[in-house]
Amino acid sequence: MTEFKNKTSYGMKVSELFTHTQKESPKDEPSRNAALLIRAGFVDKLSAGVYSYLPLGFRVLKKISFAMR
Repeated sequence: MTEFKNKTSYGMKVSELFTHTQKESPKDEPSRNAALLIRAGFVDKLSAGVYSYLPLGFRVLKKISFAMR
């Protein structure tokens, strides 16, 4: 438990993320933007039009909202 106390939100390694990139685009995704986000591991498609942020996507969202303040 002591090893997690020293880590900051900016000190995360890529190998520690819970996502993996995909080589091929999803076949059922008509939007190029959503297909790229799914391939890169930022979001996951739950159903038609419903997406959830993966840890990497949520981290980017937090950084953008912090920069807008």
